[in-house]
Order: sequence, then C-alpha cells, then structure tokens
Amino acid sequence: MTRPVNPADLLERRPPSPLQETHDARFARHGVRLLLKRDDLVHPVIPGNKWRKLAPNLRAALAQGHDTLVTFGGAYSNHLRATAAAGRLLGLRTVGIVRGDELAGRPLNDSLARCAADGMRLHFVSRADYRRKAEPGFQARLAAEAGARGAYVVPEGGSNALALAGCEELGRELRGLTDVAAVACGTGGTLAGLAAGLAPGQRALGVPVVAGGFLAAEIRSLQHQAFGGPAGDWTLAEDFHHGGYARVPAELDSFAADFESRHGLPVERVYVAKLLFALTALTESGTFPPGTTLTAVITGRP
Repeated sequence: MTRPVNPADLLERRPPSPLQETHDARFARHGVRLLLKRDDLVHPVIPGNKWRKLAPNLRAALAQGHDTLVTFGGAYSNHLRATAAAGRLLGLRTVGIVRGDELAGRPLNDSLARCAADGMRLHFVSRADYRRKAEPGFQARLAAEAGARGAYVVPEGGSNALALAGCEELGRELRGLTDVAAVACGTGGTLAGLAAGLAPGQRALGVPVVAGGFLAAEIRSLQHQAFGGPAGDWTLAEDFHHGGYARVPAELDSFAADFESRHGLPVERVYVAKLLFALTALTESGTFPPGTTLTAVITGRP
C-alpha cells in the first residue's frame, strides 16, 4: 500500500475549479454562450464531484476515529474508484459492496481492477440484496458480511447530507457567472447541492445517466436531509440516458469523439458525454433562449 499522505493535503479546501469559455457553432448560432466548469481539475487524484462529495465524509470518518470505509456501487462505479484511491492515500481500509453476485467469478473489469489495485476489498452481492442497501439494519448486515463491521459507511455515489454541503460550494463558485448550470446525475447528490449553492435567478439542470425516472424524488429527499426542505431551482432532462448506466452506443461515442476533436477536451463517456450530448440537443431544439449563458460541469476524466 502507498505510504499515507497528510490528510490535510488531501482534504483541504481547494481553490475554485477553472471556468473555461468554449466557442462551439452549435451553441453560438442559437445565441447561447457555453462555459465548461472544469471540476475534473479540482483535485489531482479524486476529481470533480467525487472529491466534493467524499472530502466532507472523509473528514468525518477521520474525526470519528474510523480506520475503514465501506461503500456501494456497480461494476463501473466512479465512486468506488474514488473511494479506493482516497483510502489508499489516507491509509484507510476500504470495502466496496458491488451490485451483482454473478460478477464474483469473473475477471475484474478495468474499473474494479483499479479499485482492487488501490487496496479495496470487493464484496459482490445479489441485485436483490443490493436494492436493500439503504435499510439501516440490512446495511449493517452487508457491512458485517464484507468484514467491515463498525466501519464508516458512505452511501452509493457518496450522496448524503455531508456530500451536499460539499457540492453546495460548487454552486457558490458559479454565482453571478451563468444562467443555467448543468451536470450529469447518477444518484442526484451533486445536482441537489449545486442547486442549493446557486443564487436566486440561476437554475440547475440535471441530466440523469440512468433510466427509471426516480431521481426527482431522490433529490427532494436528499435536500430535505441536508437543508430541511427544497433548495434552489432545478429541473431534470431525462431523455438522454442512452439506454441506461454505462451504456455508450455508437452515436454517443461518435459525438464525444467529435467534441474532443473540436475542443481538445478528453470526454469521459459514462457521465460527461451524456451531459454534453444533452446540452447540444437541447440548445439546437431551442430550449435555451438567446442570450443564455450555459455552464456544463465537467465532473470527471476518462
């Protein structure tokens, strides 16, 4: 295991991530100004919303004396990778409870292999059991079965009240700089915090990368936990999941490659590509009035 770093070096507040103007004819011809909030550059090891959500939870885990983190995710979870990396750097043990017990006997994909290389113990559970992960008693059972009894539990995607406080800072960084701030959504925590941090008159737009239409209720619940009720103006554009989580059909991949070629920005496919595709389509359909400043939050790197 890599020698632990000073927690302050990993968990200190970072300066605002860069805001980059991007000239794209598909937006300009509709009178829309496109900005990229380069949150993928906010931290060298744990980029974007993963750092914003994890850092407050890691501070709490260390303050409470925990030496183990347990969290949840699917086979391609960026959150699992970020937690594993943070644990390695801080000298904390990490356990990932992974959706899909059928994966246990198979070779690890690149994402899970990275988690394992960073020292995360992977515990595969059935999809039925995974769906019960938010039940406190069942959650404790899963943690115990994974050898993480008494560990600090970080929810799937890192989304909880502490995480929303971290993401609220993202909204504050954009106050007065944009009309609409858009972000891809997995569990909804980043959007919930972003909306709360924006100023009156600004709006947050979420692009879910999963199908099912359940995120609005999740976001309302998260905001109630974190802020006591609704916070900020937000909406969802739910028609751009491209078939579900981690699905990257040829049309989406081609779009992302073209955006990379136009702007020299490496485009992460699971989240960022779907966000940029959605914003391009919505702009071309006239969703944003001329004169709108639109900011895409770039939450991660390929």
